[in-house]
Amino acid sequence: MEVDILEFVVPVENNKTLFVWDIQPSLTEAEIYDRLCGVFSSFGPLYLLKVTPNAPLHPPGFSALIKFYSAAQASKAQRHTDGRSLFQSSPLKVRLSSKQTPHFLSESSRPLSHARCLELANHCLGFNGWTSDIITLKELTNEEEEEGDGGEEGGVRRRRLRFGCLVQLSFPRHRQTTRGAAVVEDSFTCTGPDVLLQKRKLQKWVRDKALVQAFTTVLLILLGNGKVMVEVKQTSDQSVPEQTEGVVQVNEVSWSDFDPDEDEGEDEWNLTVS
Repeated sequence: MEVDILEFVVPVENNKTLFVWDIQPSLTEAEIYDRLCGVFSSFGPLYLLKVTPNAPLHPPGFSALIKFYSAAQASKAQRHTDGRSLFQSSPLKVRLSSKQTPHFLSESSRPLSHARCLELANHCLGFNGWTSDIITLKELTNEEEEEGDGGEEGGVRRRRLRFGCLVQLSFPRHRQTTRGAAVVEDSFTCTGPDVLLQKRKLQKWVRDKALVQAFTTVLLILLGNGKVMVEVKQTSDQSVPEQTEGVVQVNEVSWSDFDPDEDEGEDEWNLTVS
């Protein structure tokens, strides 16, 4: 049985990248994008699809760059589309990338963005195939600082905010869980209600970062029969970065030490389900 493994990292491998040539100029760039997306997304989720007009010295037309998350899906798409007209009167050329990936890129594993993580998880597992729970969302630092020359009007007063978050990512059908932690910090000029808005912004930011960190420990195993399995690469304790250890320690404190009415209110402790 054919098996493929997807990770929640940016795909950079050549065997996940397709180039498409000989696209006729009979359609607009936007229409070509839609047609290509319809054709190639039928083989699996796409990370990137980019349509580019041919260079001025070449015949009129377009080419396209397509990146899959899965090498097997990219290979299948190439075999089934190369030499076929698809949405135009003449055949297309579809090839796997032969460009050599620089070593420093091939060795890196940059996590997907928050939006991409949700997109890939929902595509492979469905909207009800996973959940995320906030275990801890805590304000770690809230300090005022003064900047300026200390004249009659005084310096500019700035506030430094720091939030930490620990989330649990669950896959009920597969009986798998993992955790992710993150800390974010920002400094800004104190202007009344803007402090509250900035706190809301940082709370969302740290939740998103913690969820992305949790997804980096997840492997999606695609089986040839269309089924998907979920595995976690390492234990939740191992997956927490060193710089967020304080957030995990916060979670070990008794809940009686937390005041849900402090600062923004009880919404800090709401459950987030995707």
